[in-house]
Amino acid sequence: MSHTQPYPAGRPPPGTHARRPRTPAHGTSGAETQEAAINARNALVGGGSAGIGYAVAEQLLRSGHRVVITGRRAERLESAALRLGRDTGGSVHALVNDVSEPKSAVAALDEVESRYGALDVLVLNAGGPPPGSILEVEDERWQQAFELLLLGPLRLARLALPRMAERGFGRVVFVTSGAVRQPQPDLATSVVVRSAVTAAAKLLSREFAAAGVTVNCVAPGATSTERRREILDARARITDVPYEDLDAADAAGIPAGRAGRPEEIGAAVTFLASADAGYINGTVLTVDGGRTETI
Repeated sequence: MSHTQPYPAGRPPPGTHARRPRTPAHGTSGAETQEAAINARNALVGGGSAGIGYAVAEQLLRSGHRVVITGRRAERLESAALRLGRDTGGSVHALVNDVSEPKSAVAALDEVESRYGALDVLVLNAGGPPPGSILEVEDERWQQAFELLLLGPLRLARLALPRMAERGFGRVVFVTSGAVRQPQPDLATSVVVRSAVTAAAKLLSREFAAAGVTVNCVAPGATSTERRREILDARARITDVPYEDLDAADAAGIPAGRAGRPEEIGAAVTFLASADAGYINGTVLTVDGGRTETI
């Protein structure tokens, strides 16, 4: 099922994919405005209603992109789109879309192309599966994680990458997890499936690199989101240690001394989505305050 609502710009006439220049901001020169219009691109961001996905969408909008955010909960998604449009002045649309559904990829690409034109930036981000150790996770939960984190994003990539290559530009960013490089026992499904995602991204990065398309991963460490609270709540229930103590201990294990902010992850994704990152391909950018111990 899909549902769309424009925020704040309307749908262009059928068949019209022209890129619309923005009205010059106060204090912005005509040359700067023209350059921003030329560099403005179209982006699709998964999980855009909250947390890291929301922060990615916000950063992309502030850098001049037109953005379609997707998610499974209509009310939250539409509320997020309203806030994003109000706070950034950018063009953002909401699409209720479940990436784990087989037909969702076609619906998402169709939405971007009908509203803005060709897709330039694809951010593959989805909420993490429930915490659990490797032998606790049942088959059904493994399958759900596989569909959500790996198979669904691959369907989108399969459609998007060849089209990007035809136009000579494309950016695909998988948002994974720092736990892939430094596994955490109670995040088994995330560690295992996102390790597969990382391998898939590496393979994809070789397919169309010569045509100006890059594929990279951003691996967040502990980040102040609902997901982190869910993980620490689960640990508190298992260990009978107060949430506040677990929160403090977790932060103490990070050289930066704190959890990351979603906008810091958004900034990393936005850089990899830029023209300036054209020679960065097939890599994993870990954003974790220095927590990962491997070289």
